[in-house]
Amino acid sequence: MRFALITALLFIAGCASYQSKVSESRSLLKQGRTTEAVAKLELLANEESKDQLIYLLDYATALQVAGDYNQSTQFFLKADRFSDLQDYHSVTNILGATLGGEESIQYKGESFEKFLINTMLAINFLSVNNQDSALVEARRINEKISKMKMDGREPYELSPFAKYLSGLVWESQGKFDDAYISFEQTYQLDPSIPFVKEDLIRGAIKARRSEVAQDWKQKFSEVEESDLWLSRQRGELVVLVQQGWGPVKGSRSGDYTFPQLFPQSSETAYAQVSVDGQPVKTTQVVYNIEKVAIETMNKDYGALVARRVGGVVAKAVVADQIRQKNQLAGDLAWIAMNVADRADVRQWSTLPETIQMARLQLPPGKYKMKIHGISAEGNPTGESIEDVLVNIKSGQRTFVTWRALK
Repeated sequence: MRFALITALLFIAGCASYQSKVSESRSLLKQGRTTEAVAKLELLANEESKDQLIYLLDYATALQVAGDYNQSTQFFLKADRFSDLQDYHSVTNILGATLGGEESIQYKGESFEKFLINTMLAINFLSVNNQDSALVEARRINEKISKMKMDGREPYELSPFAKYLSGLVWESQGKFDDAYISFEQTYQLDPSIPFVKEDLIRGAIKARRSEVAQDWKQKFSEVEESDLWLSRQRGELVVLVQQGWGPVKGSRSGDYTFPQLFPQSSETAYAQVSVDGQPVKTTQVVYNIEKVAIETMNKDYGALVARRVGGVVAKAVVADQIRQKNQLAGDLAWIAMNVADRADVRQWSTLPETIQMARLQLPPGKYKMKIHGISAEGNPTGESIEDVLVNIKSGQRTFVTWRALK
């Protein structure tokens, strides 16, 4: 039994980490070799393991990047079901986590990652003009926010962008009261989101909340009311840009047993959108995934340290018990348990750094759209899509999504 434990812990220590398994796929995506990246991640996503949730998320994201929205949706839905399962850790897994490392426990996802599953699903549905299904995801977001509020989650963990996106979809479908409520909740979670001040005023007007609309007008006197808000002679193009790459987990400097997030540099900092002679629009950040990920890790760091302290004590007790029977076996057990105790670097690592948005009011009709990546210095990065045909309908929103990978 003792030697079996040592063997198991040494096996854990020798296993390839999550990051080493997905790093090649991320590199292929950055190079635009999406077909190869998708093929590599598919094998991991379909294999039953304690890490299957995270591979499902990476695979579904890669499919989205490749433009295969329907297949991406199927795997995001599967991941959503996985994330809803009750936490269950067997005695063996708990023992492995205590005596070895956190990686031995099934990955359940960070709180903000769980919201992003539904956000990505909504984006997929909007990309194929299925706004009814996007509304289903809006309802799922509402359910998750209600549950996590009861669990005492911080506002940044409740994904204000997910709530904001649901508001845009509600409004596009003529559900004006639901839309207003979503905009109001968005503002409560993150008042810095661009556009939301205008959305609150317009949303209150459309929902026939006259007194509320007047209150927002007084509070946001800098917002200019437009006749186009209620015009049926206009539609709106909403461009969602997923920019760059979120931070990557690695071992913390000075202590390899604790994880740390390392921001990734991106050449494309934002995008410019042009449509058939209309004024060029620049995307604005509506959700900073990098910031949320780091804040979440910092919040959870204290609990992780406490678990590690308990693990050190448990290792010492187990090793001492073995030494009482066999000195060499006890020494080997101590070494094996500490070698196995490494940072848990699992994460949804194909997420972007930020989600950005540009919105254009347009007369009904068909247009050709271009999106160009722009560096922080204001120079074109060479990353772009051109001649995208968009169909604008009266009183409706048309959504287009693009991932900037440089």
